[in-house]
Amino acid sequence: MATFGTLSDRLAETFKNLRTKGKLSAADVDGTVREIRRALLDADVALEVVKDFTATVRERALGDEVNKALNPAQQVVQIVNEELIRILGGSQRRLEFAKKPPTVIMLAGLQGAGKTTLAGKLAKWLAKDGHTPLLVASDLQRPNAVTQLQVVGEQAGVPVFAPEPGNGVGNPVKVAKDGVAWAKQKQHDVVIVDTAGRLGVDAELMKQASDIRKAIDPDEVLFVIDAMIGQDAVATAKAFQDGVDFTGVVLSKLDGDARGGAALSVASITGRPIIFASTGEGLDDFEPFHPDRMASRILDLGDILTLIEQAQSAFDEDEARAVAEKFATDSFTLDDFLKQMQQLRNMGSIKKMMGMLPGAGAMKQQLENFDEREIVRTEAIIQSMTKAERVNPKLLNGSRRLRIAKGSGMSVTDVNQLVSRFEQAAKMMKTVAKGGMPQVPGMGPIPGGGFGRGKAQQAKKKGSKSGNPAKRAAENAAIATGVKPGVAAPSGSGFGLGGAPAPSEEDLANFQKLLGKG
Repeated sequence: MATFGTLSDRLAETFKNLRTKGKLSAADVDGTVREIRRALLDADVALEVVKDFTATVRERALGDEVNKALNPAQQVVQIVNEELIRILGGSQRRLEFAKKPPTVIMLAGLQGAGKTTLAGKLAKWLAKDGHTPLLVASDLQRPNAVTQLQVVGEQAGVPVFAPEPGNGVGNPVKVAKDGVAWAKQKQHDVVIVDTAGRLGVDAELMKQASDIRKAIDPDEVLFVIDAMIGQDAVATAKAFQDGVDFTGVVLSKLDGDARGGAALSVASITGRPIIFASTGEGLDDFEPFHPDRMASRILDLGDILTLIEQAQSAFDEDEARAVAEKFATDSFTLDDFLKQMQQLRNMGSIKKMMGMLPGAGAMKQQLENFDEREIVRTEAIIQSMTKAERVNPKLLNGSRRLRIAKGSGMSVTDVNQLVSRFEQAAKMMKTVAKGGMPQVPGMGPIPGGGFGRGKAQQAKKKGSKSGNPAKRAAENAAIATGVKPGVAAPSGSGFGLGGAPAPSEEDLANFQKLLGKG
């Protein structure tokens, strides 16, 4: 996540310096805490939050839990992770729905925070969950705010109550009240009221927001805060809390290049939980906020749970089960491969998904250079093949590959690389489908997996058969170090603390269950 990029880098560098130490002295802890303090202040985290955070980390890092730990550096990372979760709110807080519908949700915040777009995102998210939301256009002040909400509502497939044209015309309190009455009449179970903002906090803004709140008695008042404006956002949140009060916070523009101070400060200072985060410009770039997952992302420990949830929502279960059976029976085709690629694309930005993997910070440059259009090129190549070629890639001789390359606007090399990737993917997934653990490129054979040690040792003895002397020497050198020729060795995990621990039997059992669910 771009917002915490610099902070993640600074923390990673700080913890990397601890990894060689078998035991941490008071000086080591003080040096580490000093670097954490600087990193947080540079990220525009509120001073009182930084003081509280670093004091707690120092006290715990000097305590017995670190002194008695086998790996003190990892124990300090764990402490920082737990304290980050604490200042981000501790545990996830869900929306609270009214016992008797409709549930009324009021959005408040400064102009430019992204309230109107967020109203559409929230409505679409609720509609996916089986609710019937109604958007109410009570921002009658900002030019074209009503029109914008109508456009967003249409994109989200959600109706909009907009009796007034806006642009300074109409009574926002009456519109909000009438909107709730309309929702009851038309049996909408959620009402989302979009209110006006100002460029800064003033008495008029507070009075209007307060009047709307009194008129509609909302079940939730969500304060929309721009994650890119740092400590100013926290001051604004405090002013809104004193003037109108709110029940929860929504972070917008969390995908920007901001330093992230607002996200790390607002829950601690206001005592109100962060409920949602907006992570992009699309209406689907919206997710419930999990303090533990956000802390993991900041510390480059990954966010596998969110990744799994996104996969489950995008992948068709019956289709996935059918594909799993094809893997096991060796009947997986390029047509199936194409469908899987298309479902992957439906999950959203692949770059963003890869960023949720543990240690993604170490691959920052590769992620930046990753081209999202690669899937489109893959589709073009496969769609240029005949049905018979997709079912049986062994038919692809030189002339056929040349024809496919011309038909897709790609090169023969691109076609060859795709076929090679397909064969590797099919081989790995066949191993998983049969209950084994696949060999991950660059990591050597896995005990109990689908690739025995004998073959690997045999390959070492044989060495490279390349006719090119330079290539043969490079491949032999790679084989000698246990790395598959032509494949980059894997980078370490987050903070340079070495590779991830081996999965436990329980982890493997859960993984098998996940595969079983399809």
